[in-house]
Parts: sequence; C-alpha cells; structure tokens
Amino acid sequence: MSVDLAGFLGVVMVAYLVPGPDFLVIVRAATVRVALGRAAALGAQTGLCVHMVAAALGLSVVAARSPVAFTAIKLAGAAYLVTLGVRALVAARRAAVGRRGGTTGPVEGASDGERDEASTERADSGAGERGTWGRSFTDAFLTNVLNPKAALFFLSVLPQFVDHEGSLTGQIFFLGTLDVLIGVVYWLALVSVAARLRALLSRPAFRRRWDVTTGWLFIAIGVGVAAAN
Repeated sequence: MSVDLAGFLGVVMVAYLVPGPDFLVIVRAATVRVALGRAAALGAQTGLCVHMVAAALGLSVVAARSPVAFTAIKLAGAAYLVTLGVRALVAARRAAVGRRGGTTGPVEGASDGERDEASTERADSGAGERGTWGRSFTDAFLTNVLNPKAALFFLSVLPQFVDHEGSLTGQIFFLGTLDVLIGVVYWLALVSVAARLRALLSRPAFRRRWDVTTGWLFIAIGVGVAAAN
C-alpha cells in the first residue's frame, strides 16, 4: 500500500485549522467545563468515524449519487445547527431573566472573597444546568454525522491520496483513522486553550453575550448549510 501521506497530512491540518460547526460546539462546551469540552471532542471524532466506515463500505457513494438522500442529510444537519443556536439563545435569555430577578447580584455586606466564592458557585451551578458529558458528546457527534462536508471529505478528498492499485477499503480506513487521531490531539489542545476563557465567562454578562454570539453563529452556519448548492 502506497499513499500520498505528506499531501494528505497537509490537507487534514488545513481542514482542522478552518473553523467549522464542530469547532464551535467544542469551544462552547470547553468554556463551560473542561470535561464537557473533551466529551465534545471525542463526540466530533466519533462522528467522523461514521463517515469513514460509510465511505469504506461505499455507502457515501450511494448518498452522493442520490440527490434526495444528500439533500435530506444536508437539511437535517442544518436543522440541528439551528437547534443548537436556539438553545444557546434560550440559555442567554434565561440568564438575563435571572439577573433581572436579582439571583446573580452580590450579597450585601459580603467581603470581596465571599463575593468571588459566591460567583464561582453560581458559575458552577449554571454549568451543571447547561449540559452533561453525554449531551456534549451527542451534540458534537450529531454535528459531524449530519455534516455533508464531512461526508464529502471522505468520499471525494480522501480517495485522491490512495493508491488505486491497492486495497481501497484498507487505505481509506488507514487514512481515516489517521485523520481522526490527529483531530483528537488538535481538539484536546483547543479545549485546554478554550477552558482558560471560563474565568472570564463566569461573569454573567460575558456568559450571556457569549451565548448570544455563538447562538447566532450556529443559526447562521445552519442557514448557510441549508442554502448551499
């Protein structure tokens, strides 16, 4: 088996450096808790494994040649991204209502240390409400499974780097596994960086703005996916 490994690695690295829906899901999870960011990273790469297996077994070819099937996948992915965006906007709305209700205000007469401790406790409590390990994993998993661009990568880009005289199935599994492992390392490193934003986002005002911004980004990406030819 002879594959264009150098060329493939270059394409993979560029693909990961260009932010997509999975990037947004993982960063959002990491700014809540590091464990949630890691769960999202593993979920995203597990989603890629589905596309890898489908491409190796030829299922992606069938989907790509069927306009109806491909459109269904595209619209399902777009709808899911919009759903994630709406969820983020709802979280921001609830946070705003909570602030107006006085649930996030400082305790009168408390010392600075006590106020900081109370703020941390509120942030941890809010993080617990925002998601679990399984939910973060599932969000990222579905984001990649329903991403038609991920399917096209394994169907049209990856085969360009294989030796067509060898076993196509074996080479797709080899390159696909390499892609997934590179992604795991990259996402876990990104999670460590994104987690540093948690101290800033523990402030209710910043967290609300973050939720609103990422919410609208999810919706914009979802609309873009649905409108793409």
